[in-house]
Parts: sequence; C-alpha cells; structure tokens
Amino acid sequence: MNEFSNWEGKMKRTKHFFGFLLAFLAIAFFTSMVGACPDCAAEGKIGAIVVDMQGDFTKMKDGSLAVAGTDEAFVKKVEDATKLLASHGFVIFGTQDWHPAEHVSFYINHEGKKPFELIEVNGKPQVLWPPHCVQGTENARILVDNNLFMAVVKKGKDPRYDSYSGFQDDGGAKTEMDKILKRNGIQKVVVYGIATDYCVKATAIDAKNAGFKVIVVEDLCKGVAPDTSKKAYKEMADAGVKVIKTLDLKEIRDF
Repeated sequence: MNEFSNWEGKMKRTKHFFGFLLAFLAIAFFTSMVGACPDCAAEGKIGAIVVDMQGDFTKMKDGSLAVAGTDEAFVKKVEDATKLLASHGFVIFGTQDWHPAEHVSFYINHEGKKPFELIEVNGKPQVLWPPHCVQGTENARILVDNNLFMAVVKKGKDPRYDSYSGFQDDGGAKTEMDKILKRNGIQKVVVYGIATDYCVKATAIDAKNAGFKVIVVEDLCKGVAPDTSKKAYKEMADAGVKVIKTLDLKEIRDF
C-alpha cells in the first residue's frame, strides 16, 4: 500500500512538472515570436492586397495590356514594399486575373469589334480588351515573389462576366477573398497594384463595403490614364477609403 502511495505521489509530481514545463515553453515561444516581429502585437491583424501584378499588365513583360510606368523598377518597388510589410507582420494576399480564352471581355470574341470599344453585355457596359491573363499562360503569372502570399484569389474565371474586383465579378458572384481575410482575423487592408482606375479601385471599394478599413498607396499603383486615375482616387476617398501618397507604416497603423 505504501509503495502504491509513493508511486502515485511521484506520478502527480511528474505530471505537475511537465505541466509547468509546457507552460514555460509556450511563454518562451510567444516571447521569441514577438521579439522577432516587435510591431506585430502593436499592429494587430493588418493585411495587404497586391492587385494584379501580372505580366500582361506590365511594360516589363511587354504585356498585351501594359499600363504606363510598369517597368522593372516599378515591379521591384512593389515587391520591395510587399517584403517590408511582410517583415512587419502584415499578412499578404493577392489577386490574379485568370481568364478563359473565350472570356466576354476579349474583343476577338465579338465579331467586328476592336480593342477598347464599349459595348453592352447582360445589360451592363463592357469595355473590350485585348486578350490578357489567359489561364496557364506565362504573362498571367504574378511577378511579385509568390512565397510572400498567404493566399492568391483568382478572378475573372467565369467567361460570361468581367471581374475587376478581388471580391466579386460583374455578375455578383463572390470570390473567396472576404472569407479568407476574415478567417485570418484581418480588419484593415492596404491595397495597391495595377490598375488604379479599374481593379485597384474596385477591390478597395468592395473591401470597404465588406467592413474593412482600407488604405490605398498611390506610389505603389499605376493607372490606365491620368484623368480616370484621378477620378478613381476621388471615388475611393468618397467611399471611405484612405488614400496616402507613399508607404507609411505609422500612418497605416494609426488609421
């Protein structure tokens, strides 16, 4: 009986020791993680949405819809900014145009039509574009280091509808962006990329409408045209999106 009691006592002491050890290790791990990223705890969950940084939208890759100013230097600037955000604990997401060859926005799929003509499709205005970001093609690839992304949302997959926003297409079908952000505890997003007056604007406004705080960084965006880009920034601001000139971590945190 005494032997059993001694054995039972040893087991209890061993159990308490291992419980203490596990608690100590958990605290040490958390402390080391905060030390590795001192800003993470202060910033909370902030995401970045890198919009359509794909070959077909850049001069760097001679893209079919290359936007002015999207040379190698701009692509590097966007990648460097994304790395900086990631190093400060921001969670990085991306959008990627991913069209089937028969997509409604391609002028070649409308007999007698030319690039950039405006027609009506499904009761809505539709700009006709040169074929771009066709699924599986080289110039549909994202040029920013793919290892930075927590997730990339492909858009424009339905051949019947265009899709500028990373949250939904023109037919109203939702992407997984909203669910992914909320599942990761994101409450605030920084949005930048190509093109200011189309996909950046649509993604930023839809993010705001979905309940997120939204910041757009002008210096990390390029637009199709100066006048429509200027109008886009006003529309975003009117919708409650904060537009800042350059990447400023303090300004982003304080918003």
